Amino acid sequence: MLKCYDTMNQDSAQKAPNVLKRATLIMILTAWETYIEDIALELFEQKFGILKGSHACKYIEKNFQNELKRFHNPDSLKTKRLFEDYFGIDVTEHWTLQNYIPEQARAQLNKWIKKRGDAVHRMSININAPDIVKRDELDKCLRFFSELVTSTEKALMAS
Repeated sequence: MLKCYDTMNQDSAQKAPNVLKRATLIMILTAWETYIEDIALELFEQKFGILKGSHACKYIEKNFQNELKRFHNPDSLKTKRLFEDYFGIDVTEHWTLQNYIPEQARAQLNKWIKKRGDAVHRMSININAPDIVKRDELDKCLRFFSELVTSTEKALMAS
């Protein structure tokens, strides 16, 4: 979508619609949510697979599945709780990214989650309204989430 946006903006007669930037932001955050859910499911199988079929595992798995059904917009607190409650690790404490210490990474994640909510729920039909997200912010967003995934993976592999 960004390539499409950039290509359309090269032609001075045709301006790319801002909806492409909003859609890109929404897709990046959707990919983050999917990643967290998928990695949690994989980790669940690794940690609790040996108990498969037992009453205890069925109970834990039922609660875990219910948690994932309600797990939308995984900000830093939701992500922390999910991994602490089921796997005994606060992955957010390991979010040391380029130019971010964990506290800053958590705050930045929460800002991106809020911006995604604005993009989804506050889409303006006023063409003179300011953009929800600027083009250069999307490059920063992609880098941030790429580093966040790498950092999360490292934390989980070390645990």
